[in-house]
Amino acid sequence: MKSYRDLEIYKDAFQLALKVHKLSLSLPSYELYEQGSQIRRSTKSIKDQIAEGYGRKRYKNDFIKFLTYSQASCDEATSQLEMISEIYFKENPLTELIDNYNILGKRINKFIQYVDDNWK
Repeated sequence: MKSYRDLEIYKDAFQLALKVHKLSLSLPSYELYEQGSQIRRSTKSIKDQIAEGYGRKRYKNDFIKFLTYSQASCDEATSQLEMISEIYFKENPLTELIDNYNILGKRINKFIQYVDDNWK
């Protein structure tokens, strides 16, 4: 592993953040700087925390701390998506996107466990 870009959780978080960014731009104009901004920040934070943690990988506890922050941002993104889905996408809920974030959260948790058990 030469870079955080090699991590599957990073790649998935990046792609999901792109999807959410585009989706957020379809929200009503009065939500672009409220709910839209919040969901963009939380989803981008997932990938950014993975990258920052990887930059501190020499220090196992720091790496785990930033991966934990990433997991927390993933939970926040899921919560935000559930709210947006309920308010603005009731006819066509964001179930698949929410499921993808739930899966990503589980994968981040497994990676945290891997680092905790195997990182030197």
